[in-house]
Amino acid sequence: MIQQPIKLTRGVPPPESFPVEQLAECAVAVLHKYSDAILQYGPAGGFLPLRQYLAQLHGVPEYRVVVGQGSLQLQDLCARMMITPGAITYVEEPTYDRTLTILRRAGALVIGFPLDGNGPDVDAIEERLKDEGERPLLFYIIPDFQNPSGTVLSLKKRERIAALAQEYGFWIIEDVPYRRLRYRGAEPPTVYSLAPDRVFLMSSYSKLISPGLRVGYMIMPETIARPLLKFIEDTYITPGYLAQAIVYEYIQRGWLEPNIETLKALYEPRLDAMLGALDEHMAGLATWRRPDGGFFVGMTLQAEVRAKVLLAQAKAAGLQLTDGRGFFASGGGDRFVRLPFCALTPEEIREGIRRLAGVIQSLG
Repeated sequence: MIQQPIKLTRGVPPPESFPVEQLAECAVAVLHKYSDAILQYGPAGGFLPLRQYLAQLHGVPEYRVVVGQGSLQLQDLCARMMITPGAITYVEEPTYDRTLTILRRAGALVIGFPLDGNGPDVDAIEERLKDEGERPLLFYIIPDFQNPSGTVLSLKKRERIAALAQEYGFWIIEDVPYRRLRYRGAEPPTVYSLAPDRVFLMSSYSKLISPGLRVGYMIMPETIARPLLKFIEDTYITPGYLAQAIVYEYIQRGWLEPNIETLKALYEPRLDAMLGALDEHMAGLATWRRPDGGFFVGMTLQAEVRAKVLLAQAKAAGLQLTDGRGFFASGGGDRFVRLPFCALTPEEIREGIRRLAGVIQSLG
């Protein structure tokens, strides 16, 4: 019997999460309200009403807000403007694979710091800064339900990283796309709130409304906001105002907060199904994070395996996995498996983990 493939790969929202009818209403409304602005060239910083809303939300002037085609594009523009070949950049390890690509493409020397249960090894970071005299340009972090591990950065480590940035003069890119998707527990402060003059705060509406809209934003530090806006203007002149206006209208109609609660109700049982299946099938085979939100559970296998072999055997068992090596800046990652639960039903999750356990057992 051919097994139905189960995709344990990308962390994408499922189609049932999209508020289609509401977005259709918003699209019609903004074309009537703002057609002169959203169908024309405009300032590179993005749709002004949305920028003003975000500026008020974060307590900054609007020129420090830029809205672009998803937060990854804004991250890429920052890297292209700021990084010179050989510039040192720090990341958590593992970290988001596309960020590694962006940093390396800009010519950066990327150094990873291993994650434990509550964030990267800050003692190791401080040692390189203090004892070795190393001076990074920036440190990229995902402090809330990190992609790919699911880790949440502790308050103590947030405070220490913010203090180190102030003392040693490096920038922090704080990426928080999963922060609002906390299903239980208390929310720690952002690193941005602890060091606003050293932090680029990035997020998007991809996980909260729809990734296809491609609406992300960045709160920029005071000293770099105007140069970055000029760089952005010289790169693409105008972003997609129509999608940004739809997001703004959606928020103004009061639909965002109820939608976030709907998403939490959709995803929390899937997270619980993932953790329950891991407890049932993976005990003694691996260790894993137990996040209270986000899209991912990061798992490390106990046995020494080759990623290439694991991926092939999983495929034969009807599973699609992401190559864990792509999340590691300094090599390794053969034993790391990112497990997204967001786009699968609880039944698919339980079956997928059952199959994966069988594959791991067969590899010895």
